[in-house]
Amino acid sequence: MDLDNVEEPLTSSARPVTDSILTIRIIKSFPYRNVKNYVLTHVDLTRTNAKQLLREMKLIIDQDITLKPFCNVNYDSLKVYTHAHGFKSMNLVINLDHDNDWLLNVSDESVSLYDCGVRNESEISLFNKEAYLKFKSNPTVEKW
Repeated sequence: MDLDNVEEPLTSSARPVTDSILTIRIIKSFPYRNVKNYVLTHVDLTRTNAKQLLREMKLIIDQDITLKPFCNVNYDSLKVYTHAHGFKSMNLVINLDHDNDWLLNVSDESVSLYDCGVRNESEISLFNKEAYLKFKSNPTVEKW
């Protein structure tokens, strides 16, 4: 076997930022833990900003029949749930820590996802901010 001609597999750390995979955690209800994961492929992290990602996810939710139960929520916020190979939150719905640096600013179009710290295989939560703040004030209340 000729080892000089064997290509190294493309791992998550070697994948280019112009062709990244993101898992979007669509959160309908915090107390009931209604969460659905949606995988986005071929995301260019250097050219996509949080506002574009939010707009695209709203379109996907409106058009994808499997996401019909999630249509009646006013999604207005994005937050990193976890980075690839990083520690996951103990909360199964959303990461309650890092509000200052992991909440993505959906109104600033000049900052790319890459500049916000989003990398290949990151998980991002999509949710309604008012519902999040209400849940964060008392996260022990679960209604499932």
